[in-house]
Amino acid sequence: MQPSNTPPIINPEERNAWKTGITPQAEIWNGRLAMIGFVAALLTEILANQGVLHFWGLM
Repeated sequence: MQPSNTPPIINPEERNAWKTGITPQAEIWNGRLAMIGFVAALLTEILANQGVLHFWGLM
């Protein structure tokens, strides 16, 4: 396994920086947005009593 060329995030303020590319900050934001999307899908299914694809008319 190759060692990572990406330096670790030491400064906590830099953890929330909006950086693009394959960076730790981009992966943190990707995870946050994925969690928001998952919760939105769950709420849609709970409140509409149907799946997300049915709700959007895709199935």
